[in-house]
Amino acid sequence: MSGNTGMFNGQPLIRVQDLGKSFGSIDVLKGITVDIHKGDVVFVVGPSGSGKSTFLRCLNLLEEPTSGHIFFEGTDITDPKTDIDKHRQKMGMVFQQFNLFPHMDIMKNLTIAGGYLLLAITGPGAFSIDRVLNKKW
Repeated sequence: MSGNTGMFNGQPLIRVQDLGKSFGSIDVLKGITVDIHKGDVVFVVGPSGSGKSTFLRCLNLLEEPTSGHIFFEGTDITDPKTDIDKHRQKMGMVFQQFNLFPHMDIMKNLTIAGGYLLLAITGPGAFSIDRVLNKKW
């Protein structure tokens, strides 16, 4: 999926291998495999009910996958021995129900979490919210 060579210790920042999620007898995700490298901008698109939100919730273990593995910075976060809270300190999510702060502009709403987590994203491949918002897709 990614042509970017930015790696974490020789591995993608996020690696998903054969991810599956079922709710009872309904398979919502089946065999999802993807590598996401530092600096990648990834869009998850599809019709309503196709599993986009379930996939994103699985990446942070807000939903427990039924099968497969998710590696974050080389650590299998689906391993029950992994301290997921430690890894969540480095992850951010924006949910479908935007719940934005009405007194802040979009840039402040998007970057506020990084300020609280004391994130420093620098370098030539750094992700820039401003760059993404101003890009002509």
